[in-house]
Amino acid sequence: MKITEVRIKLMESGNDNEKLQAFCSITFDNAFVIRDLKIIEGTRGWFVAMPSRKLMDRCPKCSGKNQLRARFCNQCGCKLAEFRGMGRDSNGKQKMHADIAHPINPECRENIQQSVLSSFHAEVEKSKLPGYVCNYEDIDHDFEPASYADEKTRETRGYQTGDPT
Repeated sequence: MKITEVRIKLMESGNDNEKLQAFCSITFDNAFVIRDLKIIEGTRGWFVAMPSRKLMDRCPKCSGKNQLRARFCNQCGCKLAEFRGMGRDSNGKQKMHADIAHPINPECRENIQQSVLSSFHAEVEKSKLPGYVCNYEDIDHDFEPASYADEKTRETRGYQTGDPT
């Protein structure tokens, strides 16, 4: 699989101490998209974080879902045990997030990281030019159902046009 498109959304640069620099989406073979990758400036340089979700557990009293850091249940207000979700990462910290999508081998991770960071640095340079417009926001239009697309857009995307009868 080849990365055929990378879209970058730069974060506002109001806070210089902010580590999150941008969000991005990557497309493989013009057929598969992964959204919400994060470009982060870490202590050892730039890296790409995969999309993730917060880990949850259930209240023993009402079975309501709660984040692992919650002290009380969102549903019933019951006090929750302090040490829930005992999974630990390689540094010994409690795991609070789980990747939704991630590379399986180091070669794939390096390929993604190089493509994303290259596109990120190019986007940073483009953002300095007058009239800069971020193209990340229009990504949702790529997934618009054909029934809502106008006739011209449907033709350019290869949909059949005209009366279906």
